[in-house]
Amino acid sequence: MDIIEFVKSKMDAALEHLKNELKNIRTGRANPAMLDSITVEVYGSPMRLKDIASVSAPEPRQLLVTPFDSSNNSAIGKAIERANIGLIPIVDGNVVRIKISPMDDSMRKDMIKLCHKRCEEAKVGIRNVRRDGNEAARKKKNDGDIAEDQLKKLEKKIQELTDTCCKDADSLSEKKEKEISTI
Repeated sequence: MDIIEFVKSKMDAALEHLKNELKNIRTGRANPAMLDSITVEVYGSPMRLKDIASVSAPEPRQLLVTPFDSSNNSAIGKAIERANIGLIPIVDGNVVRIKISPMDDSMRKDMIKLCHKRCEEAKVGIRNVRRDGNEAARKKKNDGDIAEDQLKKLEKKIQELTDTCCKDADSLSEKKEKEISTI
């Protein structure tokens, strides 16, 4: 595999990871993705919530979890409480309802800080990929596979990819921050 393709795929993976992390950050509205990271102990093994139930947002401030097997209701409720994401489930017949309380200013600030933290972690990952790509390019030069000018071109291309991916990470974070700030 070409070094540039390798670097690009790794950087894209870091951005995809950031998108998934940002999905889990709470905003003022109910979003089914808030529960994506929850695992439930059913049938003797841990399973992802979205594999054993459907999650919907019938109202802006409510999530509705409908298990495929209604005997899992209490296990789902307990798993949501254990996840410690600030949501209180209410087991109601064959469904689990979750009321989303409005966010106050301090909670919004905390969520924005979490966005910044996740974005910075992604950018560190991107920079690590840049370092690995540059080391691989230098190794190729030392092995005599490429010339000095080709090494410089590779390093420049890797830096351009890094800059682009860091900007993309910033824009993803800014978009999420606006979503959090919107009341």
